[in-house]
Amino acid sequence: MVIRYLPRSSSVRTAALAIGALVLLSTPVAAAEVPAEPAPPRPLPAYSSALLDRPGVQVRPGPGVPSVPDGVSALSWLVADARTGEVLAARNAHRPLPPASTLKSLFALTALPHLDADKKHLVTEHELDRVGEGSSMVGVAPGRRYRVADLWRGVFLSSGNDAVHVLAGLNGGWHRTVEQMRAKARELGANDTHVVSPDGYDAAGQVSSAYDLAVFGKAGLADPEFARYCSTRVAPFPAGGWSYPIQNTNRLLTGADGVAPYPGVLGVKNGYTSNAGSTLISAARRDGRTLVVTVMNPQAGGGHAVYEEARSLLDWGFAAAGHVRPVGSLLPAAKASARTAPGPAHAAVAQSVVGTPDEDSDWPAVLLVGAGAVAVLGGIVVAVRRRATVARRTDAGVELTE
Repeated sequence: MVIRYLPRSSSVRTAALAIGALVLLSTPVAAAEVPAEPAPPRPLPAYSSALLDRPGVQVRPGPGVPSVPDGVSALSWLVADARTGEVLAARNAHRPLPPASTLKSLFALTALPHLDADKKHLVTEHELDRVGEGSSMVGVAPGRRYRVADLWRGVFLSSGNDAVHVLAGLNGGWHRTVEQMRAKARELGANDTHVVSPDGYDAAGQVSSAYDLAVFGKAGLADPEFARYCSTRVAPFPAGGWSYPIQNTNRLLTGADGVAPYPGVLGVKNGYTSNAGSTLISAARRDGRTLVVTVMNPQAGGGHAVYEEARSLLDWGFAAAGHVRPVGSLLPAAKASARTAPGPAHAAVAQSVVGTPDEDSDWPAVLLVGAGAVAVLGGIVVAVRRRATVARRTDAGVELTE
């Protein structure tokens, strides 16, 4: 019996067609004929945001974790990881309270992206007409030109309401800026905040919360421009043909007035009004971890209590981080769920790796089909190689017989 083989190019083409047919058979065309199984339910997050809705202190410590400091008298406070957004502990996290100048953090998050830092602006008297009585001021004067960057330093260091009014005007106006700040708060998941006055000046209905202020602090630290301004200790402020130094009013940053500076502190923003009391967003970095702490209206300890209570919460946070289960997240609900639960496309895979065996699972069939496909492909490869060898021998004048 004489066996004749196709030319070498025809053999390879035939094998390629066979492989192509196999690939086509495994495409979603065949799968479409069979109803797809519903995605398995996503597991619950490792924490419940409902804990932050409860009054009082919320913390879930592991073995050996130090107790939350007893001496924190603030009406509301929160400790969170600034990178992951995990809330390590909190008290009355969503309690609505007046924020004072810590609200300037939201103003900066809203307006910074729209204003060129190098632009120069001639200030008019009209822009300063509505600055509230008793406001903190950096010394912006009508008839002088200021760079936008100088005005921002006036906001972050001196908490200047005069600088806020000028920047809000450049941002499209006072009312437009209020609307933008409200929208920015919703975008960040800061749903406790209601903005009336962008500078944080006491106004009816203007509130925020320890949770929302931590959200603003986390977002600000992720913005290099914001982070640079809020960590600046001292800077010159122009005054016509000369300048004078302005110092950051955050005493944890500067160590002023007998308050010891906190090691690794990054800012962020402090505030005070007679209605709000003292408020503070503070952040610090240690051993590669960054924490954000918010403190609202301490009830004891005098004017510097807000700094000392923030210090004790930062100390506790660095000692407890990695040893407590989070009680919530600073991320919006959808993003928090995405970080803690596999998506539909990966849920079945995750279950097969870490889940318990299931007698009704389709995975044995899937594995068998996959193994069969591999075997077929392997056979085709062997056949192609064998035919290529025979073709070379035939080209050399060798004819096989049986």
